[in-house]
Amino acid sequence: MTIDVEDYFQVSAFAPYIDRDSWPNLECRVEANIDRILAILAAGNVHATFFTLGWIAERYPAMVRRIVAGGHELASHGYGHLRASDQSRAEFADDVTRSKALLEDIGGNEVLGYRAPSFSIGTGNLWALDVLKEAGYRYSSSIYPIKHDHYGMPDAPRFAFYPNGPDGLLEVPITTVQLMGRNLPAGGGGYFRLLPYALSRWMMKQVNQADRQPAIFYFHPWEVDPGQPRPEGVGAKSRFRHYVNLERMEARIGALTRDFAWDRMDRIFLGKQ
Repeated sequence: MTIDVEDYFQVSAFAPYIDRDSWPNLECRVEANIDRILAILAAGNVHATFFTLGWIAERYPAMVRRIVAGGHELASHGYGHLRASDQSRAEFADDVTRSKALLEDIGGNEVLGYRAPSFSIGTGNLWALDVLKEAGYRYSSSIYPIKHDHYGMPDAPRFAFYPNGPDGLLEVPITTVQLMGRNLPAGGGGYFRLLPYALSRWMMKQVNQADRQPAIFYFHPWEVDPGQPRPEGVGAKSRFRHYVNLERMEARIGALTRDFAWDRMDRIFLGKQ
């Protein structure tokens, strides 16, 4: 179970409509939403991995400490939600090093995992995984083996693998199911809100039972917040993807905690106790 800790105005699809310089002046809702998520997870006795933006952690250190105090893994989502594919090697190294040090200072634990904003590591920038290892990370969850208009590496393995060899970084992709030779998304995001819950549950059970692999699920704090502000001028496609069925999300996350057994990424893939 994984949560990408960012606020509604930081999603990549809104970048053309919300100036990055305006972020400090916008209403932040992430802290209240994280507290709702922590309550859902506690009720289901679930421990999760929180891929957290440094920008958020810097402003809400007490929230970060509540995540750690709840027994959850604190991991990195970079500092300012910049796509890895939009950064040079030096810029990316600075971003992931800065965010790791900041999260470790606030949370008090070593940060081992990273997830690129918008799953922006793929064929054209696999060097980013070497940079992550050099920065001290042990695993990444940044490659989505699907075809998508904003991201994706459809030819990548569907389950945990070493893209740059056994001495490199472990990559743990978001879950997909394979039907008629094509990988279909089955691990969260807008797909989970759009599709019937029974279908999403079936796909994850297929991965558990037929593939005999753990499913990797992700969502965002803003997805449990149907009352969030709605920026003006957002295109119809982005608006639909962002807002579809937000009012159903909290109940669906609760159902997931009852229908499956979940744990932190570091425990499942690194054997951390």
